Amino acid sequence: MRRTTHEWRCLGAAVRKGGVKGGLKCGRLDRSMTLSSQILIKTLLIASPPYPAEHENKRPLKKEAAPDHPEQTETAPENPPAAEEPTTTEKKDDDGDAAANSASERLQRFKALQARAKSGAERNMKETAAETQRLATDPSLLNNLSRKHAFASHNLLKADTEAAGEDFERKRAWDWTVDESEKWDRRLEKKQRHRDDVAFQDYTQDARKVYDRQMRELQPNLEAYEQDKIAAIEKAAANGDLEIVETADGEMIAVDKNGSFYSTADSTGFTDNKPDRAAVDRLVTDLRKAEEVRLKKRKERRGDEEADVTYINEKNKQFNQKLSRFYNKYTTEIRDSFERGTMI
Repeated sequence: MRRTTHEWRCLGAAVRKGGVKGGLKCGRLDRSMTLSSQILIKTLLIASPPYPAEHENKRPLKKEAAPDHPEQTETAPENPPAAEEPTTTEKKDDDGDAAANSASERLQRFKALQARAKSGAERNMKETAAETQRLATDPSLLNNLSRKHAFASHNLLKADTEAAGEDFERKRAWDWTVDESEKWDRRLEKKQRHRDDVAFQDYTQDARKVYDRQMRELQPNLEAYEQDKIAAIEKAAANGDLEIVETADGEMIAVDKNGSFYSTADSTGFTDNKPDRAAVDRLVTDLRKAEEVRLKKRKERRGDEEADVTYINEKNKQFNQKLSRFYNKYTTEIRDSFERGTMI
């Protein structure tokens, strides 16, 4: 006798609730079921997965045809997806690997920062030590020592040479060529002339020295000068002030017919000239430099007015300056502490 799917579901629910022992109760289930059929149903239902309780009392919306072999249909349980557990395991492994990688990266960055901080601290320590040593060393004292060492070496070599009966100047000249010797002589001569010309003679000579210095520092732009010259000649030729004549050699010569092109004592064409920005800046720089030199010389003549007055007369001032020259490097910090009020 064939049974429908609904009957088999009712039968399974009854077996799970213990209906087989006490008698199966289902409206559409045959009550004359044999004992062997009940045992078979129990075996099939125990082997199959439990039917959800929420679907026990639901009736199907559409009646389905009973299969030819209900035992095979009911015994084929719905297998759960086999990929769930491996997927979860792989996901956990991936999470663990990512966490380990991020931890190792953070550790590497931390070590790099530590190494960078250590190298920076060492470099700062070296620079601080060098700066401290430089401040503790008086440059003027080093210059004096080097100059004294050079003088002592020169005098010792001269004494040894004279003791040996040789000419010191001739022996020292062996280390120089003729060109180098002549160049050195010209340099000494120029230096001597400069020393003789430093002293103030009159305002004319002073103005001449300033003019010579400005001419040495002058750097004319010859390319711009040639371009302006060509433009001026072309403009004068277009106006008829100049006549361009070609010689037999093929050379072009500009002839001033009216005598108004080239400047004379009565010419006023220079008033139309407009200097460029660089020339104006150079003029302003020269004026500022001259003003700074003038103020510096006036300050030297009057003395340092901003310094503290630590003397009672000119002789005492000179004595204090001598003391400062030799002992300032030892007493500067003490005096600053007294002024700040932090001296212990």
